[in-house]
Order: sequence, then structure tokens, then C-alpha cells
Amino acid sequence: MLKRQLIAVDFDGTIVEDKYPGIGNERLFAFQTLKALQAKGYLLILWTCRSGKLLDEAVEYCRQKGIEFYSVNSNYPGETVDGEDFMRKIDADMYIDDRNFGGLPGWGEIYQTLCPETPVDFKKKKKGFFSNLFGSGE
Repeated sequence: MLKRQLIAVDFDGTIVEDKYPGIGNERLFAFQTLKALQAKGYLLILWTCRSGKLLDEAVEYCRQKGIEFYSVNSNYPGETVDGEDFMRKIDADMYIDDRNFGGLPGWGEIYQTLCPETPVDFKKKKKGFFSNLFGSGE
């Protein structure tokens, strides 16, 4: 049996535009891509510098958009670390972050890189990215 792959995903600048400490506008196709990756069996970890109330707001924002993370700022659900502001690298197979060398590719490109077996025709004008992917209207 293959191990499920963990993807650590940043919040500010990656899922939403960077308006820290506020919450920016959703980045194009971010939540659709995250949902599609979860449907493919990927486990998503929210990996952010936010803590306390700001972290709670980000988690709730994602929940309202239909994303429940496998864990938040931890390697697995229920993991505890010493110190409230303790920051460390999350143990994941992949990281999606706007501070990545070369910047953040578009969410459509991220999906196609991780799921090449499900090609998307970007040339179709009447349907959006996920309509082409799943065959339904947006």
C-alpha cells in the first residue's frame, strides 16, 4: 500500500493574497485545486506563521470555503510542541508557498503538475478550468 502524500500549504500569499494580518482575496482556483487534491487522496497541512486568533480566523475561512486540513501547523492531528510560538519545518512530501524560489505558479499549473493523468484544456473559452476537469458548469 502506498503512503498518502502530505502537502504543506501556506496561507498568506498562497491560498489568499497577502494582506496579513487581514485575510486577502482568494487566489484564483486555490480552493478548487485544494479540494481536487484532497479528492485524489492528498493530505493537506496548513503551514503558516499565523498563531492564536489570526490562525483561528484563517482555519475558519478555509473551512467556510470547504477545506478541512489534515493538520494545522503540525505534522499530524493532535501533535503538541513546547512553546506557543515555536516554529519549525513541517515534515511533508511537498510544500506550496508563495516564497518558493521562482514564486508561486498558478493553482492550475500546480494541479496539472501533481495530477498529470487528469489533463485540462485551457484553450476552451466557454468553460473554466474545473468545468473542463470535472465536466460540470461552474
